[in-house]
Amino acid sequence: MVGDTVHKDIIIIGGGIMGAAISYYCSKAGLDVTVLEKKELASGTSSRCDGNILAIDKDPGFDSKMSLKSQQLVHELNKELEVSFEYRNPGSILVCENDQEMEAAQRWVNQQQSAGLDFKMLDRSDLRNESNYFADDLYGGLECRTDSTVNPYMLTYSMFYSAQKNGAQVHTHTEVKRIYKDATDQFVIETTNGNFTANKVVNACGVWAPFIGKMLDVDIPIEPRKGQLIVASRQQPVGLRKVMEFGYLISKFGGERVVDPITEKYGVALVFEPTESQNFLIGSSREFSGFDLKVDHHVTKYIAKRALRFYPKMADMTVIRTYAGLRPWTEDHLPIISEVEEVPGFYVAAGHEGDGISLAAVTGKVMEEMLSGKETCIPTEPLRHDRFREKVTS
Repeated sequence: MVGDTVHKDIIIIGGGIMGAAISYYCSKAGLDVTVLEKKELASGTSSRCDGNILAIDKDPGFDSKMSLKSQQLVHELNKELEVSFEYRNPGSILVCENDQEMEAAQRWVNQQQSAGLDFKMLDRSDLRNESNYFADDLYGGLECRTDSTVNPYMLTYSMFYSAQKNGAQVHTHTEVKRIYKDATDQFVIETTNGNFTANKVVNACGVWAPFIGKMLDVDIPIEPRKGQLIVASRQQPVGLRKVMEFGYLISKFGGERVVDPITEKYGVALVFEPTESQNFLIGSSREFSGFDLKVDHHVTKYIAKRALRFYPKMADMTVIRTYAGLRPWTEDHLPIISEVEEVPGFYVAAGHEGDGISLAAVTGKVMEEMLSGKETCIPTEPLRHDRFREKVTS
């Protein structure tokens, strides 16, 4: 194909879970889509994360309702897609260390219930019933019963598999080197695997979205926010569903926590997730360190130490491996799912921070609706690309 220019209606740049969801919903709706991925499918953030479809950690209101819509879509995908992606729907819980967190948790539950979500408080005896591995001095917590979990790599692969059966084309090892608009107002995309023209382009590149934006002089305010995970061997049944500490919410949204300085510096907060293969993931951390994917064992030590505060009996369990991934962070913690006003036909679907797996399905659906000119299934005003510019000029 090198030397030829191939015309496509819609080109999606990025072969992670966003590119997969967009290509699936677009191809299902009969749109002509082609995906360009510079490496292998799901080789970036989509293969370096946990697999939760969560509402429990979302701001009550728009954020949690968007997550709930995504949960409903994933529930449907479990029936629609041919390739299994280890879908389970056990709910998830947040645990509290003190009275102040319990009071904040009660306010959080009240807000979520007012927004129509299935939340409830848990007391000490509920935690004991949940797992006898919990520390005895935990105060209680809260539960969101709609939360589910998937294998993120398999969900990405499964959506691409069905998209291709629907007629979508996928080109791996095809790195975009340049994009511009020609005299006929079409996009010209120069790649390491030939040239393409397109009527519309979707930038679904996650932490790398700003690089694609720059080619069209579009500023996309996304930064990589690193996170580390430990994979441990489940020699005993520690728990059956996702558990986070209430401090995870505070860490995510930048509040003050009563923890030691290192735990605060690296945003370390308990995340526990059992996997289908009977192991479990332990996290997490949050830090801005560019595109560095090296595991910092100093941070790993604090993640393990934090986990033992909640699960002291896990001390002698075997660590299988550790790894790091990059979350595509935006300042207001919401993704950009939007056409770019100054470049008509250029769309962004990126900036989901740690919620990419949670929000992939709703992102794919909304992007198909935008590209088709339909009314979207959720309001999109809070997701507009130009909201950051408005903040600067106001």
